[in-house]
Amino acid sequence: MDTVYIFLQHYWWFIISLLGALLVFLLFVQGGQGMLYLIGRTDTERNLIVNTLGRKWELTFTTLVTFGGAFFASFPLFYSTSFGGAFYVWMLILLVFVIQAVAYEFRRKPSNFLGEKTYNWFLLINGVLGAFLLGTAVATLFTGAPFTVDRANFGNLEGFNTISRWSTSWYGLDALADPRNILLGLAVLFLSRVLGLLYFMNSIDDETIFARSRRYLKWNAGLFLLFFLPFLLLLLLSEGAAVDPVSGVISVEPYKYLHNLLAMPLVLVALLAGVVGVLWGIGVGIFRGCRCGIWPAGAGTVLTVLALLLTAGYNHTAYYPSLTDLQSSLTIYNSSSSRFTLYVMAIVSILVPFVAGYIWYVWRAMGRKRISEQELQEEGDHLY
Repeated sequence: MDTVYIFLQHYWWFIISLLGALLVFLLFVQGGQGMLYLIGRTDTERNLIVNTLGRKWELTFTTLVTFGGAFFASFPLFYSTSFGGAFYVWMLILLVFVIQAVAYEFRRKPSNFLGEKTYNWFLLINGVLGAFLLGTAVATLFTGAPFTVDRANFGNLEGFNTISRWSTSWYGLDALADPRNILLGLAVLFLSRVLGLLYFMNSIDDETIFARSRRYLKWNAGLFLLFFLPFLLLLLLSEGAAVDPVSGVISVEPYKYLHNLLAMPLVLVALLAGVVGVLWGIGVGIFRGCRCGIWPAGAGTVLTVLALLLTAGYNHTAYYPSLTDLQSSLTIYNSSSSRFTLYVMAIVSILVPFVAGYIWYVWRAMGRKRISEQELQEEGDHLY
């Protein structure tokens, strides 16, 4: 047994999980965009919202690209199976993020032929569909997807050979048929709105927007809990796909994800601490009107999502179960890159803390002063 290779597989699943957790936190940009017309009732208020989000939207976009690239490099079989099979969903996700980039680039450009209101709707569509579709896609790591994998085609260079095949003609849209996927999609949507509202309270110097954000925070927090708690309960009570580390045989195990949390107490502690952090951030925002609620809620989001994704892949679990052929399910063992590739990538990953430090520095530099109506007037043509 190659213990170094196994360590590298676990290490890279941790990196993927951490990037996914950071991405969910950064979806506060999408959540804020989805509230554009609810919180912004005038042109000035909407400009304040768009410009405070405009300072951060590229971080979300970059993290999404990094997450996809890291997944492709470390677990290429998942990339080819999911991105190649469920391409309707991934193409929709790509489309809504492309129109977001277009909106921030051209929204206030002089003589843009679509008009400012059209780009506002682009941001709104990205804010709703982007968060919902990403949440639904992540849910399939637990609920599975209809695909098969023919490992006999590995290295076969003759003819047209497909390693993985999707078993339905819906190509990813079939995920919407599972209520658990819908629950997590809606939970991520309303969590992004909660984080977006907390971000408005922290970053915009406008008492009307502050009061309105605080009021809407109650409803969106309630809807988030309404969808997240049933998903978590169903997850803990559901079956999972367990893999024998010696033979590689995959079998169904009742209460697999509950067993995973009990077998990994640090992950369980991270999950509980994350949930407490999110609730704490919401609580201080609603009941105390504190502007700093985004930080405990953001840290709690990262810990919660990190714990859930580790639960999906660790403890000999198939992180992408096949609903068509159980033995085709993907695990961190049978879907990873080679030992050499993971090793070289692990060396490169030493730079990750420096990149994270740079992001933090830029965040602090750009958000040191709350945006205000006066700043909008001073910026002039440099506005989003």
